[in-house]
Amino acid sequence: MIQGIIAVEQNLSNVIDLLETEGYEVVSLDNTDLDSVDAIVVSGADINLMNIQDTLTDVPVISAAGKSAEEILDEIDRL
Repeated sequence: MIQGIIAVEQNLSNVIDLLETEGYEVVSLDNTDLDSVDAIVVSGADINLMNIQDTLTDVPVISAAGKSAEEILDEIDRL
């Protein structure tokens, strides 16, 4: 059962693997209609990625900087 659709930066392979294991549908952040996802996970390397914080007020953006994959999963589960 799909729990939700999460857009994740491709370089976060450990996060992608864990989310897929937990039943989330994971899509690439690069070429996805961001309005169609339930949450976005970014590496935090570029804090203002595509001005995403300003343009997507309805979709939660989670920064992976300094967090384990499990911590990110916990944040998504709380949404």
